[in-house]
Amino acid sequence: MTDSHNHAIPGYTLHRTLGRGNTSLVRLAVDRDGEQVALKIPHEETLGNQEAAERFGNEVRLTLQFRHSHVVRGYAGTAFGPGAFLAIRYYPEGALNEQLARIPGRTLPLRGSLRILADLASALAYLHHLGAVHQDLKTHNVYVDGQGRAALGDLGNTYFVAQGGQVSGSPYYMAPEIYHGESSSAASDVYSLGILMYELLSGDRPYQGNSYEELMVAHMTRFPAPLTHLNPAVSRPLSRLAEQALAKRPGERPHADAIRRALLSDLGETPQDEVYEDTKKSQPAQDVGQTTLMGRHGPTQTRNVPAQAEAKPEAQRSAGWNPFKRRK
Repeated sequence: MTDSHNHAIPGYTLHRTLGRGNTSLVRLAVDRDGEQVALKIPHEETLGNQEAAERFGNEVRLTLQFRHSHVVRGYAGTAFGPGAFLAIRYYPEGALNEQLARIPGRTLPLRGSLRILADLASALAYLHHLGAVHQDLKTHNVYVDGQGRAALGDLGNTYFVAQGGQVSGSPYYMAPEIYHGESSSAASDVYSLGILMYELLSGDRPYQGNSYEELMVAHMTRFPAPLTHLNPAVSRPLSRLAEQALAKRPGERPHADAIRRALLSDLGETPQDEVYEDTKKSQPAQDVGQTTLMGRHGPTQTRNVPAQAEAKPEAQRSAGWNPFKRRK
């Protein structure tokens, strides 16, 4: 893989590498205000591949459009071209999977797990309220700050249901209908949240496998033990919701907001109705137009968005994509 990430990004001073993914390198940087940010810079191979370039451009656009306390904040970015980048909030502890790897037994205290899950359920409720699905909820895409509050990131596979998009997912967290080749939905996001509930509250994922086929069989045919059997400290109502979140049929799963309310109740907090910003500000234009890139203090620049970067209609979804070979 070509390493060409030493080129300057106007307005940022680059520092050490934070991580390297399949599509981009993440560098610690300092902006004009002297604030630390995480800078995602796509690999040359990403820019040279239409599908990968579109996914990165999609992440830039949606990260800068969405505004919610539990969705990773985007500050500025360029969606396409050799100067493409995305500046986001910097989380010194890294992604949740990295934090768990440093903890003996990979298990957080109960209250910490409940707080993270409540924040993620809140983020999903926000996306679903806008008519969007994340498609890739997993510990690798969750970031936790020093106060134990979580945010959902990595929006490259996120799309608005009304416009359609390419079905995606990660096999350990993927709903049965996705394995069937059906469309993703808010219910498939809830299924992924159910997997995370088991992972954080019991210390292990409910379904295991060494291949895509083994995981597919597990997700489609097996049922996990109740969470209360795996961790007696989990309340029965929450355990029941976790089981319902893993229902094989999408229509039998609860909404993300119902899970959020149950988690907050277990934290001893009174659940409140969430108030969202005007959804019209977050909905993308139906036709090809421009994307305004938001900085810390408002719009920073506007660039034309190529037509091929727009979300693909349902009929153009890829049916032969094997997520096990491409995702963790």
